[in-house]
Amino acid sequence: MWLNEPLAFGAVGASAPTRPLPRLSAASAPLTRAVEVVDEFGQRRTIRIPAERGLTVYVDKRELVTLMTLGAHPEWLVLGYLRNQRLIDGPQDIESITVDWDVGAAAVRTRTGLVDVEARTAQRVVTTGCGQGSVFGSLMDAVERIALPPTAQLRQSELYGILRAIREQDSTYKQAGSVHGCALFRGEELLLFVEDVGRHNAVDTIAGWMWLQGEDIAHGDDKVFYTTGRLTSEMIIKAAQMGVPIVVSRSGTTQMGLEVAERLGLCAIGRATHTRFLCYTHPQRLVWDTPLP
Repeated sequence: MWLNEPLAFGAVGASAPTRPLPRLSAASAPLTRAVEVVDEFGQRRTIRIPAERGLTVYVDKRELVTLMTLGAHPEWLVLGYLRNQRLIDGPQDIESITVDWDVGAAAVRTRTGLVDVEARTAQRVVTTGCGQGSVFGSLMDAVERIALPPTAQLRQSELYGILRAIREQDSTYKQAGSVHGCALFRGEELLLFVEDVGRHNAVDTIAGWMWLQGEDIAHGDDKVFYTTGRLTSEMIIKAAQMGVPIVVSRSGTTQMGLEVAERLGLCAIGRATHTRFLCYTHPQRLVWDTPLP
């Protein structure tokens, strides 16, 4: 089965894109599974845990990487992975993405092939993230070429609205735990919420989804990215590659994450829960419109 109209995935207010889009399969897999456990009282009971599974990505029949994922939106994940690794320039480079969970594989067919794929994927950098484990070295080299919109801002009241929306979001985490969540907002408007076993997979899935939408969604200039995971350098870079100038995390940041955000002009906000937060970089992007209680 093919999904020939990617906008049917739920674009918010998106106009029909003019660029050619890849054909996507419509693979699905259970996000959780039931297991029997013994609790602290010696009682047996049944709970649900995330259904982690491997997805090996083949590009033009060449094995590229194996991603450990829940498998909620595998086609978006694969497209976003190729985007955030800078292996393709746009969705028009991909003819089709076919996921088959019976064999745990995603077959990507490009329109003209990947340029210098051996050289571009030769160097790997081990990351602190879960669900992937490494990124291609050229990703780190591309930081200086990223330009974020200089005037993008977020009101403090909108930040509180984002945190409230996340608290109210129905999620696999509430049911089974052990997953990360990421979300894309426009102001307080939730555009997409994704969970996966690794925060990198979740942000890549959002990146892939954005590329399939109309221009008002595809560009990150007026967007805010939220993650439950810590703000490491690779997470900051991926958000910046999506054009998103403001990133919010329930967790904190690392030294390299802070340094990269500072260089990029990205506003990194961490330890954000309820009405508490820490703005690590570029506080001029925040508009303080909510008085302290």
